[in-house]
Amino acid sequence: METHLLEWFNTLGVYAIVLSILLNIIISVLGVMPSVAITAVNITFFGFEKGVTVSIAGEALGAIVSFILYRKGIKTFFKKKEIHSKLLARLQKSKGAEAFCLILALRIFPFIPSGFVTLAAAISKAGVLNYSVASTIGKIPALVIEAYSIQQVLVWNWKGKFILSVFLLFIIWLVLSRKKSAKE
Repeated sequence: METHLLEWFNTLGVYAIVLSILLNIIISVLGVMPSVAITAVNITFFGFEKGVTVSIAGEALGAIVSFILYRKGIKTFFKKKEIHSKLLARLQKSKGAEAFCLILALRIFPFIPSGFVTLAAAISKAGVLNYSVASTIGKIPALVIEAYSIQQVLVWNWKGKFILSVFLLFIIWLVLSRKKSAKE
């Protein structure tokens, strides 16, 4: 997928920024797909600093568009659903400075999927501006770390990539074996 995106970016030249941002918006609205591939392509095509900047812009705009769409279309459906995460449930009931701080904290915390944060914020009392600023600021540290990690993997030789692949396969095996033993 990254190869195809790079080809598109090369074809589009300067307009690749627009494509990158549009793809980030689509991924954010879908809420379940990671944007790491787009971040990798951005870094490869634009360079580290500009690639991170384009990724931040795309993810920030994606989060804002998702927030607005979720608030308009899904808010009534999810009023009936119970949120099990204490932080997300707290965010759902918050407003003002508390909502701002919670959104900021949840964006920085890497283990909570972005779509869940956006959904909880959309059904909260947080305003669009409050959400937009907190969400964007919160995404910056996570995206810089993600981009730096991607950049380091991209410059590895085949030995480093092999070691990383074996490690990731081990982690996947470990997670799947724990799920299997939990079911038994």
